[in-house]
Amino acid sequence: MSDTSTLATDGRRWITLVVVGLAQLMVVLDATVVNIALPSAQADLGFSDGQRQWVITAYSLAFASLLLLGGRLSDLVGRKRTFVIGLIGFAIASALGGAAGSFELLVAARALQGVFGALLAPTALAVLTTTFTVPKERARAFGVFGAIAGAGGAVGLLLGGVLTETLDWRWNLYINVFIAAFALVGAFVFIPRITRTGPRPSLDVPGTLLVSGALFGLVYGFSNAETGGWETPLTWGMLASAVVLLTAFVAWQARAAHPLLPLSIVLDRNRGAAYLSVLIAGAGMFGIFLFVTYYLQLTLGYSPIQTGLSFLPMIGMLVLAAQLGTNLFVPRFGPKLMVPIGMTLGATGMFFLTFLDASSSYAANVLPPLMIVGFAMGTIMPASMQTATLGVDRQFAGVASAMVNTSQQVGGSIGTALLNTLAATAAADYLAAHAPVTEAVGVQAAITSYSTTYWWGAGFFALGAVLSALLFRRRGDGLSLATTPPAQVQTERTADPLLVP
Repeated sequence: MSDTSTLATDGRRWITLVVVGLAQLMVVLDATVVNIALPSAQADLGFSDGQRQWVITAYSLAFASLLLLGGRLSDLVGRKRTFVIGLIGFAIASALGGAAGSFELLVAARALQGVFGALLAPTALAVLTTTFTVPKERARAFGVFGAIAGAGGAVGLLLGGVLTETLDWRWNLYINVFIAAFALVGAFVFIPRITRTGPRPSLDVPGTLLVSGALFGLVYGFSNAETGGWETPLTWGMLASAVVLLTAFVAWQARAAHPLLPLSIVLDRNRGAAYLSVLIAGAGMFGIFLFVTYYLQLTLGYSPIQTGLSFLPMIGMLVLAAQLGTNLFVPRFGPKLMVPIGMTLGATGMFFLTFLDASSSYAANVLPPLMIVGFAMGTIMPASMQTATLGVDRQFAGVASAMVNTSQQVGGSIGTALLNTLAATAAADYLAAHAPVTEAVGVQAAITSYSTTYWWGAGFFALGAVLSALLFRRRGDGLSLATTPPAQVQTERTADPLLVP
């Protein structure tokens, strides 16, 4: 496979970064931007509290279960074509959701967003991977892309608050149409077409069905645990089926003629460590976005816009760390040092959040840990994402990129279920121990539940620090690139700053 490589030698590739960055921002935004709009949507469409979760879950289920398929389709069909289809489909689904006159249509549109998001997200990262091959420029590009991936959730909270308060909840969906339109023009002009030589590989249909079913069961099981409880048969049934299907998928990939995900991609020690780091960071990060939002709005009385603005310093630190890390620190020290440092900073920020109480102030007590966690995510995400796609054969760049998104999505699902369950249990225990329940007791019960999630979030990051320090190779050890031809391996080993001592 070869491409029209003009973008590799001229400045237009930086516009390609803007295009894929817009697509990534749109996908990441939709994980949080709709959350703030839910109360308004519920009042407008008249659905129940029990139904409300499906507006979020429908997107997560479709997105997570189809990510690897979307990544592989970008390898087989062509990245530019898949990217354009993903943009158009995501825009249409967003327009349908914004115009929805019923709960059922809104949920269907959110699921459709997830389907096209699963095409778009891995293709965007694969385009970036194959466009930026010069190590120094690759580092800068991944710094920007990683910052978008890490900050998108916080941007979604701010944008959701602004759109809901100033316009209407429907604009949280309509906004994607405008973002997609800009990205679509850029995609047609600046993303190169891929010219395939030789026969087209076949799609691994059994592998696709197995892994899609496994990811669906995994995300659904954790989502059901969040709302229905861990003790329900449906929760454990879905999680057990996910384990069985995932085991069958691995067994099939070892013998398939055209595997959906060659096992050599994930079994490489550096790439495996990168995927695991993204998963753990995603799980730990959930405590920031959800429970700090609860604290700011319910305890300190912030409006949605004020809450979103409160996360801006965190985004600023994330962007700063991403640029410093990818341009200065990662080339010099490698992911084996930088990712554990980021995880340690994340644990530290979470630890400071545990001291929040009803009398805390934003400037003195909330802002410093938010900035620490922002710097942590800016240190973790770009280095992990760059390492996760480094050295993969071009024909598997899409599915390798999809593994990054899958790791982040599964991590978020695990974090959602575990932290919500732990928070609910902590609040119930506090109320039971402080009867009769007064308003002050109720406030303190909520704060206790938030503190519990921060402790667990700190634990997630601490675990990530230990595992990443143990699993990442030292810079001089190189990669085991079973999917890369020997000549290309030698080029990667001598040219990439992640691997040079």
